[in-house]
Amino acid sequence: MKLPVNLSLDSLSERDLKTLKIGAVLAVLLLIYVVFQLDSSVSSAHKRIVKKADDLAWMQAHVADLASANNAAQGGGQSLLVIVDRSAHESGLGSALAGSEPSGQGGLSVRLQKAPFDTMILWLARLSQQNGIRVDSASIENAGSPGLVNAAIVLRTD
Repeated sequence: MKLPVNLSLDSLSERDLKTLKIGAVLAVLLLIYVVFQLDSSVSSAHKRIVKKADDLAWMQAHVADLASANNAAQGGGQSLLVIVDRSAHESGLGSALAGSEPSGQGGLSVRLQKAPFDTMILWLARLSQQNGIRVDSASIENAGSPGLVNAAIVLRTD
């Protein structure tokens, strides 16, 4: 069975022509919207790249300052980062350690994920008593399971 195919616009009814025109306008509007969204996304990504490049240039210019902040000498000439990392692993918090980064002169920002609260408090007390490292600020929130917390802690040497 062969279907008759007539692709002439003249053969369409007035209602079909109106529907076709509305559909064409909607398709053009949708295309314009998509193009604007893509342009916005590209512009946003470009701004992020420029900011990251500026940050990298600043870090490269201040690498000596950052290194000295990270290498604040503590007990035996070890850096704050080494002391904190070693003691966290010794205290059983090694798997909860999510990251650390320098925080100003003689400071270290530490992130813990799903850390046992009691273990974390004992670890902080040990850092203070044995190494003279104090908590400058802390943000602690429930990690969903009883007794487990997510924490962002800024540590400083005395």
